[in-house]
Amino acid sequence: MTQKFDDIIIGRGAAAFSAAIKLTEISGGEDSIAMIGSGPMGGTCVNVGCVPSKYLLEASHSLYYPAHPLFTGIGKTHPKLDFGSMMSGLRELVARQRRDKYETVIDGYPNVSVFEGKARFISPQEVEIISRAESNDGHSGVTYAADRILVATGSRPTAPPIEGLDAVDYITSDTVWNLNERPDRLTVIGGGAIGLELGQAFSHFGTEVSVVESMPRIMSQADGDISELLQRRLESEGMKFYIKARINRVRKKGDEQITEVITAAGRSEVRSDALLVATGRAPNTELLNLEAAKVATDSRGFIKTDSSMRTTNPSIYAAGDCISKKLMLETLAGREGVVAASNMLGHPMQIDYAAAPWAVFTSPQIAAVGLTEEEVTRMLGSCSVSSLSLDRVPKAGILNDTEGLVKLVANPLNNKIVGAQLLAPLATEYIMEAATAVKLGLTYDDIINTTHVFPTLAESIKIASQAFVRDVETMSCCVE
Repeated sequence: MTQKFDDIIIGRGAAAFSAAIKLTEISGGEDSIAMIGSGPMGGTCVNVGCVPSKYLLEASHSLYYPAHPLFTGIGKTHPKLDFGSMMSGLRELVARQRRDKYETVIDGYPNVSVFEGKARFISPQEVEIISRAESNDGHSGVTYAADRILVATGSRPTAPPIEGLDAVDYITSDTVWNLNERPDRLTVIGGGAIGLELGQAFSHFGTEVSVVESMPRIMSQADGDISELLQRRLESEGMKFYIKARINRVRKKGDEQITEVITAAGRSEVRSDALLVATGRAPNTELLNLEAAKVATDSRGFIKTDSSMRTTNPSIYAAGDCISKKLMLETLAGREGVVAASNMLGHPMQIDYAAAPWAVFTSPQIAAVGLTEEEVTRMLGSCSVSSLSLDRVPKAGILNDTEGLVKLVANPLNNKIVGAQLLAPLATEYIMEAATAVKLGLTYDDIINTTHVFPTLAESIKIASQAFVRDVETMSCCVE
């Protein structure tokens, strides 16, 4: 039996939901849509990604900073931690957000039919669900057909081929939320955004945290001075780093997990009670039978798309973390879903990755957008860069938190802002000024000529812009 729909969406995360909503809006609710997926509604972000990780960070800061006040005259206090209770609160928030932002939302779209299970292509216009229990072979006996199909199956944590890793009970960014007891010692394999965010959170909870990174520095996608400043800050809080490291093997001895690490300084045995693997993600595409759909992937299995989110099959689109791209972000997945849906219904639209900001929610935070100094220099042969130490920003002084950097990158031919990287408190809250400048092609003069509120951390964008044309060391406050 075949059920026919106008559109099929494979997946149930950010890209899938934004596409379903956009398809409904464009069609006036006339398009019949099948949404096929498995696992918790809402995908990675709300269930095991953005929402729980930021909750964990905020909870850890609430414990850490009262014991480490930034101001003189403020006595130390030591809040007590009930880790199990805190994690229960985290899981309650996740369930509430999943219900309010996804489950209840989709119930309000009567043109969208939700089917549980994993979809597999049997032709370019047909899929079947392969994880139901209706038949002995795992097939439901029902196929679903549509002229337009969107693949938005997301991604999952992946582990590197380390000797002994499969024999130990390691955790990932998917499973860390099941913990009910705080580990006394934690080894984190991977010095990217996930490893650093979770590492600092557990460090603030009182766990001894060691981070093992194979690259020459943590957060390799950030500029070197940003990465080095952040590492120095995290080390000052007690975190330990093994950089440019190779893991020989992982083994278990009693209740301990031992990671054998080799660096330029020699061999080390890093002992811990828990091991977190945060080394990257793999696409959920291996069960889709994409060959039957004539959809191509890259060497890692990520789906190839063009700027309209169209795959190598012109009637099949893809969006979210399952596609081949530079950044895996929930908001970007949502935007890709909108772009895909618009093009599916004949409303031409293209994705703009150049102005997509990204962030790391450590304390201080990293936030960035656009091109780096190295990229612009490679493209044009030269680059205009403004690098502002946070101690030049009055609001940072007021907060007594001046360890950071604001970098703006401009095209030297026309003074347009083409990139920015921030390391600062709450950098995620004002990176959008730089992102807007990149998207609209604004110059640093446009930012200089815009009056900013004083005193704010956002004013750092203006001061960094002024640094292109004057010595900010000689400026008084609020100089226009």
